[in-house]
Amino acid sequence: MKLGTKVIHAGLAPPAQGEPFSAGVTFAGTYHASGETSASPFTYGRYHNPTWTQFERALSELEGSIAISFASGMAAVAAVFGTTLRADDVLVMPSDCYYTARLLADGFFAEIGVQVRKAPTAGDGLNQLLDGAKLLWLETPANPGLDVCDIASLVHAANKKDVLVAVDNTTPTVLGQSPLELGADFSVASDTKVLTGHSDLILGHVAVRDSARAEKLLSWRTQIGAVPGPMEVWLAHRSLATLEMRLERQCRNALTIAEYLMTRSDVTGLRYPGLPNDSSHEIATRQMRYYGSVISFVLADRACAEHFLKSCKLVIEATSFGGVHTTAERRARWGGDEIPEGFIRLSVGCEDSQDIVDDIAQALAAM
Repeated sequence: MKLGTKVIHAGLAPPAQGEPFSAGVTFAGTYHASGETSASPFTYGRYHNPTWTQFERALSELEGSIAISFASGMAAVAAVFGTTLRADDVLVMPSDCYYTARLLADGFFAEIGVQVRKAPTAGDGLNQLLDGAKLLWLETPANPGLDVCDIASLVHAANKKDVLVAVDNTTPTVLGQSPLELGADFSVASDTKVLTGHSDLILGHVAVRDSARAEKLLSWRTQIGAVPGPMEVWLAHRSLATLEMRLERQCRNALTIAEYLMTRSDVTGLRYPGLPNDSSHEIATRQMRYYGSVISFVLADRACAEHFLKSCKLVIEATSFGGVHTTAERRARWGGDEIPEGFIRLSVGCEDSQDIVDDIAQALAAM
């Protein structure tokens, strides 16, 4: 079955006469559960929920693995770190990956004795840091700079040194890239973004093939309490069916917009893995089915970037990415990333591409 078909049918219950086509959301903190707890499939809302079960079944079908849903993308990141890393372990991660993941590593986990080593996503730096490591954390394309690393090559190098590999797959989603098929031990994503695509919920997940790792992740979720809300999960499952249609439109639009930005002399540092002249294009083409909906570029300075954003009429100034509405932000306003003050992260939506090009053109002219 093709992924486009699978994503529409993923997680649906078998047809039953008179039953709803799509199951509704289950709100439950407690369940009827007399006698031995093993006799009831559901006992308490921090342990399980039927709405989670259906969504996790859908994700598992798409990932080809065991998927566990979490309250946020960062809750999913913390679960991978928390179930694998102990005092004196070594974590290797990109110096240009998502800032909050680095913040968690350099904060709590460094404080409990985990050694954190960093190198840029691009190049061979991560490979050089693997000796004695416990976990290699990758994010590709990296957020926000959009550099790409060769997952299969790094997995091969890590396996030779008994290093586990986790991949933050948020930007491409499981439809755009399959880290587990490339050999990674963990596929992690913030489902807040492209996977659900409507900018109306916070959610994350981790997918693994090893059942023992899955049990550890489930225990972590239960004990830490990083459980997703049933309404968010129901919305996510409903949104999942349109993922391929959204992603295909977003990526087509992104390439059109990136090609337009190439013609502008006032735009520098343009990055989009789908551009044939992008430094990451060759690797991205090998391992990605879709190049993603995010473009980055640089304007002259902070004032120019802010004036550009204020002049946009369709492009909405907002953080995060992956929604059906095109958004952009001056990413340096948050700090934590080594990027110029005029750096723009543009998340391309599902509007008509010419309308977005026209809006960007008039905003650049106003700048």
